[in-house]
Amino acid sequence: MPSHLITAGDVMSLTLLGDLNWLAVIVATIAYFALGALWYAEFAFGRAWQRAAGWDLNPPDNAGAGIYVVPLATCFVATLATAMIAAASSTDNIMEGILLGLVVGVGVALPAIFVTGTFDMTKPAPMTFAAIGAGYHIVGLALAGAILGLWI
Repeated sequence: MPSHLITAGDVMSLTLLGDLNWLAVIVATIAYFALGALWYAEFAFGRAWQRAAGWDLNPPDNAGAGIYVVPLATCFVATLATAMIAAASSTDNIMEGILLGLVVGVGVALPAIFVTGTFDMTKPAPMTFAAIGAGYHIVGLALAGAILGLWI
């Protein structure tokens, strides 16, 4: 086995964190997070998402910049996990990165969000809400994967 390959044991022991291209992780995180600004904008899925959630279509008065801390943090965690899988699987080009992002998005984000949507009876259209959210994460992780594939 070539010495540059990272094994599953490396991922489990987290030793590869020092070997990651952190600039790639940060840029991929920002791209994934920024996609949300477009995805949830009124001209895209924003109005449908708000209706599905049962929200008034006017922005809340008390929503400050702090509301974006948790989504940014979750984009970072998902991107970091994807970067670790990319390193462990020797993902090293844009197409492999996109495929990895799609696998993580469809294999992890979509099922988790749809389970929540299935049992969330508080929303007028929980499956529409879930579909829009899952779609964002699938596309966002594919975008992050493409960036990581280029730079890892």
